[in-house]
Amino acid sequence: MDNGTIYVREKGSLRRVSDIVLAQPKPVSSCRRTNPFVLRKEHFIFTYNAEGSLRYTTKSLFDITLLFVADNIHHVDSLVGFPEQIGDRLFAAAEENRVFLNADISPKALQLFSDAYGELVLGSLCLRNRFPLLHERMNEIKTFHSLTSLDLFGCRLGDDHEIFLHLTSSSLASLIQLFIGGNSLSDVGLQRLTAPVRMMRKGLDCLQALDLSYNPISDRALRYLTCLSKLEKLDVSGTRFKLCTTLKTTILDQLGLVHSEKPLDTFDHTRCKTEGWAEQIVNQWETNSSHMPKQKKIDESRSSALRFFGRQKFVRDVLNAAPLVCESNEDAKKERLHFYRPAANNPIPEKHTSSATNHQVKAFQNIKKRKRQSERSDSACQSLPTKHLSSSVLTAEDMDLLNCY
Repeated sequence: MDNGTIYVREKGSLRRVSDIVLAQPKPVSSCRRTNPFVLRKEHFIFTYNAEGSLRYTTKSLFDITLLFVADNIHHVDSLVGFPEQIGDRLFAAAEENRVFLNADISPKALQLFSDAYGELVLGSLCLRNRFPLLHERMNEIKTFHSLTSLDLFGCRLGDDHEIFLHLTSSSLASLIQLFIGGNSLSDVGLQRLTAPVRMMRKGLDCLQALDLSYNPISDRALRYLTCLSKLEKLDVSGTRFKLCTTLKTTILDQLGLVHSEKPLDTFDHTRCKTEGWAEQIVNQWETNSSHMPKQKKIDESRSSALRFFGRQKFVRDVLNAAPLVCESNEDAKKERLHFYRPAANNPIPEKHTSSATNHQVKAFQNIKKRKRQSERSDSACQSLPTKHLSSSVLTAEDMDLLNCY
């Protein structure tokens, strides 16, 4: 069969496909094996018998077909509808053939699996203090659109990173936990991150836990978090927040969260890990990057960073900087500022000796009233024409950000 001419039968009709170029087999000594349809040694299983003689048996037709599809996975249009068992074995075959290490094929292949199998491919991704991996594999990471937990602590995102748009896109609507501490994120960066949520009401719909620790943010940034309606846990340790009665009252009034005397288990990052079919793929990316020749690695990291930031001096400082970590365990324990949403049946731990707590109880009781009022106002606004919607909630800074998209 001519390798350049392929015919496909669909719905009873035969058509010619001329733009598909099959993956060439691995180079071997025999010229008879240059055709991908000729049996190759990958199609056989070699074993030794009790006498020490070499014996071989052919693989099943399914395994041979699986190998062929894995070699040409970039030509597959969709895997939607295929059973999970088939997808798992096909993913393993593609991983064995190092398909996901090829930067030209990897994004499309991962997108193919993510569209069909979602959270099975990757449900949780931990990139804590793995700055180079995030920037070298940005296109691949964006294909994981069924993540429920994403840890980007210490990835040097700054106030204007391209992943902000991805975090608030519809492709990450299932995100429940987001850790973006230690990223030099200021009030401006938090405003930019939440702009699509506040203005266009899209993105971060299911977010319940947010880690903003060790970022130079102030209490002014709290107003940018009010759009996260399902937020239940917040970590602002190591920021410019100072634990006092005023802070507790402000967070309770704006977000409905109360201070936790004990550290919350959600923000214990020892439990965060990468889970899914692509777990080993992420480890291979990091291993492959570490084995790269030193000069080539430096050049690629520098050129990649320059595309993001455009300033060579700043990039050099960032690449040479050590990951941001707590100075000591004692400091971490002292500065833990964790807030959580109390249960409906027990909203606030009662302490009759504290007047500040009594004020928190009253504020919490008023939250339900404000929620009911906001729901009524939302329903009323929906019944009105669009031109009558009030735009007073958008500040001049918000309008500037909206014009940037």
